[in-house]
Amino acid sequence: MSSMRNAIQRRNHRERAQPLERQKWGILEKHKDYSLRARDYNAKQARLKILREKAAERNPDEFYFGMMSSKTSRGGQIIADRGNKALSQDAVRLLKTQDAGYLRTMALVEGRKRRKLQAAVVMGEVGDRLSGGLSGGEKKIGGNHMVFVEGKEEQKAFDVQELSGAFGGDAKALGVKELHAEVETEDKGNAGKPVANRQSRKAIEKKQQAIKKEQAQRKKILRAQEARRKMLEVTMTRERELIMAERELELQRSRMGKTPTIGGTNKEGTKWKCRERKR
Repeated sequence: MSSMRNAIQRRNHRERAQPLERQKWGILEKHKDYSLRARDYNAKQARLKILREKAAERNPDEFYFGMMSSKTSRGGQIIADRGNKALSQDAVRLLKTQDAGYLRTMALVEGRKRRKLQAAVVMGEVGDRLSGGLSGGEKKIGGNHMVFVEGKEEQKAFDVQELSGAFGGDAKALGVKELHAEVETEDKGNAGKPVANRQSRKAIEKKQQAIKKEQAQRKKILRAQEARRKMLEVTMTRERELIMAERELELQRSRMGKTPTIGGTNKEGTKWKCRERKR
């Protein structure tokens, strides 16, 4: 009968949700949630009550001889022996061997990363030189600024340095070039009058947008190159530190052997060296 009773579909009793006007208070607390919260609160209050009683009944003249050898931290906690035992010299040498292996592995990883970054930096510099970005150690900004004039008189009177204020520096360094007006004379009516070949406004705007886009792309490439250089410096420093740490561990291991193969300095600052084999 129990199997038949379980086969019948029953209604799913859902928990009541938080009303819409009280949704800002979060999920509706159920009785089981309240029970857990109340149990935790009462347990904490009981512990606080016991501590208050101990503090009230404390004897300020209390003394026992264990206080002579025990130590306490600034927070009042007793500093006691945790039961840690000193490792033997052979165990320490084995642990240093494992540390040296880890340092060697990490140094190899950093070395591979360094070689990849060096190749990327070199290829980026070669690409810059081929594209004319870097030549002779000087930076160039791609694109030229063309200045249109009305005639030969205005062309002769035009000064390139007057335009430097608008660009925030030397106009020639920014690639400003004078446009030599191609003067042509009309056969009839206007003989002898110069007429400059002008480009349309849309063509000029299109050319300026192309120059800006090229400059933005150029700046993006330079920023990426600078980031790769910085990452290369960090990787080289990390690899150097790992190699030095590995060498130091190897020296420590060689000094800790039963027959040390290298000298050193003891705790008192006395220098010593291993006994050389007789010739």
